[in-house]
Amino acid sequence: MSGIVVLIIRLLVAITLYAFLATVLYILWQDLQMHSELVKAAQVPFLTITPITDDNNPVEFNVPEIVIGRDPLCNYSVTDETVSSRHGRLSYHHNQWWLEDLNSTNGTFLNDDRVFTPTVVISGDEIRCGQAILKILIAPK
Repeated sequence: MSGIVVLIIRLLVAITLYAFLATVLYILWQDLQMHSELVKAAQVPFLTITPITDDNNPVEFNVPEIVIGRDPLCNYSVTDETVSSRHGRLSYHHNQWWLEDLNSTNGTFLNDDRVFTPTVVISGDEIRCGQAILKILIAPK
């Protein structure tokens, strides 16, 4: 009889220990996810898009992805008819801003070089979408 009691106590202690470890790991995982989201949100530097060809005011963004196009639903809307509805995308990853063409009709150019693959953008670069020319300024971190 005492052997059965000791076995039951051992099983209860083992179950309690595993439940404690699982709880600790779950809490640590949640904390890590929360901190990674905070770090990711805090690292996106401000990006300012200033149109050179129009008299529009500069627009400042603090989001990790900016879609440029003629569509009013784009983050940065351009009224020029030579710009596709979803022309290009600026995205922030690997601690850099990247420009990519979204299969536009007239192409996307970075400093007069056509963009075929995602390309790194630095402060002072000029982006040409159709006939619209945009100057990019990136705030330091």
